[in-house]
Amino acid sequence: MARAARSRTPHPGIPQTPLPRLLLTWLDGVRTLPRAVRRDYRSRRTPPTAALIEPPHPRVRSLGLIAVTVLGAWLGLLLIGSSHAPVGPMDTTMALRPSLTGGTRINVSPLGDLELSSHYGPVRLDVDVDRLDPVRSQALVDHPERFSGLQAEVTRDVTRGAVGLALHSCVAVASGATALGLAVYRRPRRALAAGGLALALLAASAGTAYATWNPRSVLEPKFSGLLSSAPSVVGNARNIVSEFNVYQKELARLVTNVTKLYDATSTLPTYQPDPTTIRVLHVSDIHLNPGSWQIIASLVKQYRINVIIDTGDTMDHGSVAENHFLDPVSALGAPYVWVRGNHDSRSTQKYLTGRRHVTVLDNGKVTRIAGVRIAGVGDPQFTPDRSVVAAGEPAERTAGGRLADALRTQRLAGTPVDIALAHNPTAATEADGLAPLALAGHLHHREITTLPQGTRLMVEGSTGGGGLRAVQNKKPAPVQASVLYLDRTTKRLQAWDEITLGGLGLSRAEVSRHLPRENQPGATPSPSGSPHPPGPSSGPSSSPRSHPARGSSDSHG
Repeated sequence: MARAARSRTPHPGIPQTPLPRLLLTWLDGVRTLPRAVRRDYRSRRTPPTAALIEPPHPRVRSLGLIAVTVLGAWLGLLLIGSSHAPVGPMDTTMALRPSLTGGTRINVSPLGDLELSSHYGPVRLDVDVDRLDPVRSQALVDHPERFSGLQAEVTRDVTRGAVGLALHSCVAVASGATALGLAVYRRPRRALAAGGLALALLAASAGTAYATWNPRSVLEPKFSGLLSSAPSVVGNARNIVSEFNVYQKELARLVTNVTKLYDATSTLPTYQPDPTTIRVLHVSDIHLNPGSWQIIASLVKQYRINVIIDTGDTMDHGSVAENHFLDPVSALGAPYVWVRGNHDSRSTQKYLTGRRHVTVLDNGKVTRIAGVRIAGVGDPQFTPDRSVVAAGEPAERTAGGRLADALRTQRLAGTPVDIALAHNPTAATEADGLAPLALAGHLHHREITTLPQGTRLMVEGSTGGGGLRAVQNKKPAPVQASVLYLDRTTKRLQAWDEITLGGLGLSRAEVSRHLPRENQPGATPSPSGSPHPPGPSSGPSSSPRSHPARGSSDSHG
């Protein structure tokens, strides 16, 4: 009774009137509502997931760690696992790659691959031959006695490169596995365990390769790409071993020829260009000669070329295996304009279309580079395909007709074309009277003529010296290219330099200056009355290894 009496005793400070007391009771209920809601939620919610899921089995954890280790090691090898190493006169890139069968793959771009069954294991050795170093090659030329020890030198270089690659690969697999382990587990201890396991797997792979190493695999190589014809050209590896003296002499001659060709380009005289001219380098018929890229890059640098024009037959067979030969075109130092030749396939054209700084012209397409408007058409024939009968001259004239239609359209639109391009001169002649200058190739020698309607047709020789097939000829073909000087205002030809380098095995370099007839001293103005400033005031005159440049007039006009 006392407790009940106390409960009915009014609370001090609370009004005793009914309305205020009801209001305060309602407010107390509102304040306690969130706590009631939380209690109800806690009583009804699902227990934590960790309490329902059992920890993974140790085998599952081990398999996960192995998967992370293998993937991380593979990514490490791909990203930072390559190692550069000199082997004799060559610069190479070595790398280990995951493989189910092992072995060694030697990539000699653009010729193809050479595969050796050198070992069995989960890793394959990849060797990419990057380039032939001119300095080390010249040392062999200057000291022929070094060829007797070339085999031992190559062996030492390969051993040294393999040791360097092993150390580099250890860092790559450990870094890759550790980084991926840290990203997956977020625990340094687990990440370090993945790195250590990667090193153990690499060591096991190396042990397997060493145990199954087969040094005689070099006698039974497998060729792919263009190298598939190597046995019929140079004989099989057994013949090379049995006739090593002959092979050694041929190797020395090849190194000598290529080195002298590089040396000839490096001694070309420099030229200070007239700022009032646009300088166009015309090349053609490279035919898969890798030395041509060095020559073109040297000319671009020394003559400060604004645009390179290639009138086709860059390839020899137009196969997909040859496509990587085209990779240097993006790094020659100037925009590259190209039309398809009869040795260039549609695959070649498609591959070049996606390269940086390269413009592919076909079906009369027009481009404007360095202020010069250029239109071109690809060769309609692909002669390496023996299953198709060659269409001959009619097909060339039809292709030239498409080019002529495009030139007429541009002229009617008030945007006339300055240079018309085709590979075959027959197609290029269809541009007569529709462009002041037409460029072509195909003939492997220079021809310069003025067509009946006034267009100047310039046919370039082979910038590849006939290509790789040149080594089959008794007399090496010269390497030819031309630098054309165009007026910046009228885009008309002011002068041109014909550059001729001795072919394989020769080191003669010759540069000759030519002037159009209208630019010769005392010549009458051109019919159009367009101002023609004089040609470049100075040009290459001589070089330590060249004949003096000849100044001559245009005798074909």
